[in-house]
Amino acid sequence: MNLTVPEIVTHHNYEYLKTLVDRGANDWPGAKYIKRIDGRYIDLSVLQNRTDQHLEVGYTVERHLNNDDYVIFNRQPSLHKMSLMGHRVRVLPFQTFRLNLAVTAPYNADFDGDEMNMHVPQSLETKAEIKEIMAVPRQVVAPQGNKPCMGIVQDSLLGIFRMTKRDTFVDKALLMNILMFVDYDLEKGLPHPAILKPRPLWTGKQILSLVIPETVNLEKDSNLEKLNIDDKGVIISNGEVLSGIIAKGVVGAAAGGLIHVVWRDLGPQACANLLSNIQFVVNNWLVHTGFTVGVADIVAKPEIVKQVRERINHYKRKVRKIINMTQYGRLKSQPGKSTMESFEHQVNKRLNEARDVAGGIALKNLDKDNRLVNMVQSGSKGNTNNISQIMACCGQQNVEGKRIAFGFSKRSLPHFTKDDYGAESKGFVANSYLTGLTPSEFYFHAMGGREGLIDTAVKTADTGYISRRLMKALEDVMVKYDGTVRTSREVII
Repeated sequence: MNLTVPEIVTHHNYEYLKTLVDRGANDWPGAKYIKRIDGRYIDLSVLQNRTDQHLEVGYTVERHLNNDDYVIFNRQPSLHKMSLMGHRVRVLPFQTFRLNLAVTAPYNADFDGDEMNMHVPQSLETKAEIKEIMAVPRQVVAPQGNKPCMGIVQDSLLGIFRMTKRDTFVDKALLMNILMFVDYDLEKGLPHPAILKPRPLWTGKQILSLVIPETVNLEKDSNLEKLNIDDKGVIISNGEVLSGIIAKGVVGAAAGGLIHVVWRDLGPQACANLLSNIQFVVNNWLVHTGFTVGVADIVAKPEIVKQVRERINHYKRKVRKIINMTQYGRLKSQPGKSTMESFEHQVNKRLNEARDVAGGIALKNLDKDNRLVNMVQSGSKGNTNNISQIMACCGQQNVEGKRIAFGFSKRSLPHFTKDDYGAESKGFVANSYLTGLTPSEFYFHAMGGREGLIDTAVKTADTGYISRRLMKALEDVMVKYDGTVRTSREVII
């Protein structure tokens, strides 16, 4: 443990610091150095005689980092204010930094090898600023868009979605297990079960209501006149979830959502507690109920596969028709476009329609309890396009916004005849990930994916360099007391 916190010896903390000094530098929690009033440092890791451990009021002890100390946490590149935030420490074994999942969004962090930096305050002023200004709860609503920059994500988001469905019930044993993770006053007795016979059962909405503060009221997309069977529209009244399935729009980083309302009405600390408590309750419920995505979730029924194939073949025939019209010179050019450009535009339009229609057929026939659909609907991962690519059709692959170009003479790959402008030759992938891609489809798909990777890397470098130049150009610009904006040479901008 190399991180130390300087603490001045007073009558109040003398005994505490004495025990840390006696423990030494090698046992946590201990201390590494004593700084005397004359400025001399005593290194406690190499002490020979015990008399040098002597403490007096006014000395400074550099102690180990402890639980509940405040530190600054940062992930590079620091792109906005919330890339540097104050955290309360919990010292754990091993050499890794860990952080709550809700705080990963503002840092843009994930757990695939990211490294982060921690800075320990070295003065009382710094400590106070971290605690009162920089602390994570005070950064929940960002000045960028005047809305939250963090919320419930990943497992907890998926869990809260499944937990608040109308057919989710919990028996007494599981309720007791979950109550252990809630600041619940058992003097009040158990919440009244929603179902009494044949055995008492509580709804998922009731369990979630245990962690929502009693003064909170929220309505989202709801219509009291038309309470529907789909349970659309969320109503929370006096901390009680009355209707609706809770998803990203309510507990995510959304303006006017639950996080936003609690932060504004009850303050930053209540909001931080809510985020923690939701995760405690939902994750523990999820551990007991389980969730897994299997091949069964992506295998379409034979009749659906047949429908998808028919639609794709229908659009391929349309493309062949356009090719024939172009070859016979019958294709009308669109205003401002050459014949070739018009041809490409028409073909692209048909092939994109093919992908969308195929995806629509697959999606329409999925069960509402399908695990992939749950992940998309809750907002925790993926979108409908991912599902249609897995199940129905990958669609047209593009490089530089066009269909795959001819890399050999008059053809895209050696596997095609020359002058083949058809769908397959120019990168249309009719297969899905489930059915498996042909070698040429696989190659085209890799081309499209490679472009995305390069593009991301280039954009990162370019935007980083532009913002650096901006910062260097503006670093001496300041609003002066007369309200003007001037440079360091007092030149008014």
